[in-house]
Amino acid sequence: MKLLKSAVVALTLALSLGTFSTTAVACEDGRTCFGPEQAIDLVLGRIAEAMKAVNEGADPEEIQKLIKKAKDGKKEINASDIVSRHASKAAGHLKKAKKAVKNGDLVKASEHLSDAEDGFEGLKSRL
Repeated sequence: MKLLKSAVVALTLALSLGTFSTTAVACEDGRTCFGPEQAIDLVLGRIAEAMKAVNEGADPEEIQKLIKKAKDGKKEINASDIVSRHASKAAGHLKKAKKAVKNGDLVKASEHLSDAEDGFEGLKSRL
């Protein structure tokens, strides 16, 4: 009876840990996981926010934070090597836009954000 009780407790513990831990930890590094198309849409939305802030003449630090969020969203795009390579190229435009904002050239930053938007938009056809 004592052995049966221990076996039932061990089995219950193993099942509960297995079901909760897999759903609680969706990605290895703690990020929220998205599908590739959802991640691309997320990045495009953040780029649109940054472009809006540039057009409204917002504070440069705020614009840089928005661009950083868009660039960080690139990490969520989990797809093939080809898509990753093109995503890195598009993220390069975000880096250039951030540098342009830092130098005070909002026109150049807007151009780079537009190029980044086109690059991320083109990823959808490569999925």
